[in-house]
Amino acid sequence: MIMHGTENFDLDNLDVLMIENVGNLVCPAAFDLGEHHKVAVLSVTEGEDKPLKYPQMFRNSTVMLLNKTDLLPHLDFDLEKCKEYARRVSPGIIILEVSARSGEGMEAWYQWLKDGVKK
Repeated sequence: MIMHGTENFDLDNLDVLMIENVGNLVCPAAFDLGEHHKVAVLSVTEGEDKPLKYPQMFRNSTVMLLNKTDLLPHLDFDLEKCKEYARRVSPGIIILEVSARSGEGMEAWYQWLKDGVKK
């Protein structure tokens, strides 16, 4: 599907191509698409246990975007425990706390993307 979806792209002149899977935390981890990096997006509304429940996704990811952090005051979510669980299955994972709504933490995400393109 990806190959067919990019047939009309000039891939030699692209800096970044993002392939999004909005299904779940299992399927994207199981398939190698030839990507340089996998990025797991975990919303705090899903619970801090997800890195342990779906370890392959986090083990295969370079970055975990911990999203919707603006909701933390309203949730029973242990931020530090979630980070610990992610690092337990992937010791080198980069964890960025972000809020797409408020924009908090997004600059670090953008910088990570920019640094990756420069390599």
